[in-house]
This record gives sequence, C-alpha cells and structure tokens, in this order.
Amino acid sequence: MRLGVTLPQFREDPEPAIAVARRAEAVGLDGVFVFDHLWPLHQPEMPALHSLTLLGALTAETSRVTLGTFVARVSLLPDAVLVHALHSLFRMVDGQRFIAGLGTGDRYNRDENVAYGVGFPPAEARARQLVDCCRRLRELGVPTWVGGDSDRARRIAGEEADGWNGWGLSAEQFADAAAELVPATEVTWGGQILIGRTDAHVAEKLERHGPRPRLVHGTVDDLRRHFSALKDAGASWAVCSPLDVGVAEEAVDLIAEARV
Repeated sequence: MRLGVTLPQFREDPEPAIAVARRAEAVGLDGVFVFDHLWPLHQPEMPALHSLTLLGALTAETSRVTLGTFVARVSLLPDAVLVHALHSLFRMVDGQRFIAGLGTGDRYNRDENVAYGVGFPPAEARARQLVDCCRRLRELGVPTWVGGDSDRARRIAGEEADGWNGWGLSAEQFADAAAELVPATEVTWGGQILIGRTDAHVAEKLERHGPRPRLVHGTVDDLRRHFSALKDAGASWAVCSPLDVGVAEEAVDLIAEARV
C-alpha cells in the first residue's frame, strides 16, 4: 500500500508546503496531495494556497512522488477549464505521476463558492459535472479518483473513474464501503492523523491541537495497525493529513515509519 501526505496549505507562505513535499520525497513517501479550498473549513478569514498553482510549483520541486488533487471540486471552475488545468499538470510530469482527484463538494463548501460568485448548483447538477469531468479526463489518459462517502460518489467512482477515496472513515467503515467496489475499482483512504512517538507525546499533541471528529491518533505502532487494516480491506493508498504537518518536523517521518 502506498502512502501519501497532504500539505500545509492554509497560510500565505508556500515554502512550508514545498518543504513538506521535498521531505516526503526524501523519506520515501509515495505521494503528496493538495486540498481544493478557498479557506479552511468555517474560517473565511484565513488564507489558503491555491491548489492548482501549488501543484504547478511541485512539478518542478519534486522528481519522484505522485502529485494529486485531494480533491478538485467541480463547480468552482467550468468543467472545460478544470479538465484543461488537470490535464496540463498531468503533462507537466510526463503523465507518470499525477492523479486527478475529483469531488462534488458538500454543504460545508457552499459558502466558499457563493463568496467568490461562482454559485453552488444542486447536488444532482454537481454529480453530472463530476461525471463529465471524469469522462473527459479519462479520454485524455489522466488517472482519476472520486472522493466522497455517499452512495452516489461510490457509484460514480465505480462507473466513471479509476479509483475511489473514502475520507475520515474508520478501518471498519472503509472495509464495508470498499467491499462494494473491489476488485474492479481502486480504493483509497484519506483522513486526519496526529501521531507521536510515545503515549505521552500523543497526549501532548492532542492537548495542543485539540481532538477532531474521526481523527486517527496514537503512536507509530497504532498508525501501522491502522494501515494494516486498510491494506487488508484492499486499500492501495493511504493519504494522511497530519494536524501538525508543517509545524512538527517529524510529522512526515512518522508516516514513513508506519509503513506496512
């Protein structure tokens, strides 16, 4: 099972994100992924690095790791513009190390769209856009994942994409959802983590960063057990979003140490 990490995007300075991507490559992780948000969830006053621009920089700053959107939201851009941008990134890395992760977004993303004047179509319309973008990208040879925990997202992933990503699911929940798709469709996991070297280190990090719903936390051994359960469920990727990425120097290293 391959391992990836999301980058620290919710800031104005891109250098920490680039440094994390370089570190991920140096310690042997398989991929780096970027969120597609205009601001952190429920925090419109906070900045966010633009996902496609950051990926463009990473095509030059990395040489081995897979790059991916996690996930690019339809409706923020016209379908043709989004597909062109993702295909361009795919070509910039010679088509060898790019994944176009796509999703419809949900009610929590509505305010971002509205604030930027692009509208937020109904769920059915966004689902049609998702299908359209997947079809266009696959015709161009770009590997695609669909992210989302709904039955509709899994159906579209199985019918129109190369893979599905389940965000924030426990290993048991992931196994149940993935069973509907494997072996015909690649299944991948993503979620927030907070890992320390000892139980005391974990407790100190939880105190500093605070608990989150569906957070995977514990020691390296705990994360390794989580990875093992995901692998047993058929996961080909685990994409981790450490709460302390870009803050704690060891955040990326601990993911690599938990490889199964």
